[in-house]
Amino acid sequence: MQTIKNIIFDLGGIFLNLDYPATEKAFIEMGVTNFQELFAQSHANDLFEQLETGKIQPEAFYQSFRETTGLQVSDEQIRDAWNAMLLDFPADRLQWLDAIRNKYNVYLYSNTNKIHYDFFSDVFRKAAGSNQSFDDYFIKAHYSHELGLRKPYPASFTALLQLHGLEADETVFIDDTLKNIEGAKAAGLQTIHLVHPETVLNLDL
Repeated sequence: MQTIKNIIFDLGGIFLNLDYPATEKAFIEMGVTNFQELFAQSHANDLFEQLETGKIQPEAFYQSFRETTGLQVSDEQIRDAWNAMLLDFPADRLQWLDAIRNKYNVYLYSNTNKIHYDFFSDVFRKAAGSNQSFDDYFIKAHYSHELGLRKPYPASFTALLQLHGLEADETVFIDDTLKNIEGAKAAGLQTIHLVHPETVLNLDL
């Protein structure tokens, strides 16, 4: 690997533990019969992509979800099912991140949405026992619903590099989803594909 000055991290599966089947189970119990068609980790349909790029707000998402599925369920029921996948921030990974940010310029780039952002931000604050934000670990934390761009599109990585004046060959992107890794590679970044059960604690950086 060439000289690294900058690291761009993914969030889910890297610092935030996820349980995708928990959300699938919650939606199926709600009455959704085509969950895999509606949402998969590597390919979100138009409704989820609009939410993740900030083109629609949660209220419009909830209403569109009801129209798409034909289910008469509340905003809160949809929100809770959607958030069921979000678990915890393991303390040892946060300690590792705190140390690594003294060696490199660290950034975050996450495909997410306002519903998830509000929930995991609250999870982090409660675990930290303070008003500290997870975003404070990074020079800049980029979330797709705020950025208006999402992985795996190479143009989104190029935009981040340009925004911060970073050189692609001096920047490594770390993610647990292969399609996102391929998108970063296409934009010229160095990459590390973390495959479960590996975590950042296994990295030699």
